[in-house]
Amino acid sequence: MAVTHTIVPLPLSGNTTEEQNQRLQGCLNDAVSEAYRLAIEQLDRQSAQAVLETERKLRSDIVGAVTDIVNRHTLSSKFHDEEVDSKRTYPPTYQVRPVEAQVTALRKAFPELVRCHEKLGRIPLPEGPEAWFAIPRWQVIASTYNEAVERILEVLAARRRISNRILGRLGEKYLRQSERTRLGESILGDQQQGNDIFAIPAQLGMLHRGCSTRRTRALLASNEFCLGSFAVASILLTHPERLSVSESLMIDCGGDEYSPRADLHFDRVPLFDFDLGGIEFSIFYEDRARDMWGTPTGFLYKLA
Repeated sequence: MAVTHTIVPLPLSGNTTEEQNQRLQGCLNDAVSEAYRLAIEQLDRQSAQAVLETERKLRSDIVGAVTDIVNRHTLSSKFHDEEVDSKRTYPPTYQVRPVEAQVTALRKAFPELVRCHEKLGRIPLPEGPEAWFAIPRWQVIASTYNEAVERILEVLAARRRISNRILGRLGEKYLRQSERTRLGESILGDQQQGNDIFAIPAQLGMLHRGCSTRRTRALLASNEFCLGSFAVASILLTHPERLSVSESLMIDCGGDEYSPRADLHFDRVPLFDFDLGGIEFSIFYEDRARDMWGTPTGFLYKLA
């Protein structure tokens, strides 16, 4: 009998700071103390005993209620004014290929890529990600992230017209991955050990279209992280139709941060867009919202 796998979200947990942990614990302790004070004022001896007789169920209900309340407050209101309406969509010719076909295309471009857990791409996805995408582990392509970005852009440029507006300015002083994206990739590496290509559930911009980069980052689900230039370029290699008409939703690579003056002030983000001349790779402000852009994101899951 065939085994049917399902997946459940895997939060990017374990990266809270000690200060955050202490403040959260203090906040919750104060709230519980206040709840006890208000509740005890409404009880007499008989009703208090009735509550105590359900002690195990009471504890379970309280834990569940508090957890739900905390989860509801994880949706940040930061930068809420950096959203605009967008009706941009994907090109009509764009269609996600099976992971096996994506892997074959990537191996042709990079012969050093060997292993991928391709069967993951057959598992149905919940709401949020659009499909499974094959994305190389950048460490197999180059020794640094920046060199990997430069190499994959060169391969992309050999296959279609691309104007690189930041050519020669992709070193470590200019470009870096966001901390959350590095953490997400690290967790993927632990999950898919021994593989040169990750199978990643992702969406390519529709979920966060019309948002500035930093608004998108504030809205990320607990198991979600932004994709950067390398991941997006690899998807464009396997899905050239994704950027093929000027009226479609363009791509904001929110998994990367960019410093235009190489002065450690990373307030820009790399972008892929399209016009009659082909693809353009450039940068834009992380705090500006435009209706033509959307940020691709990946999601972490575990088998259940």
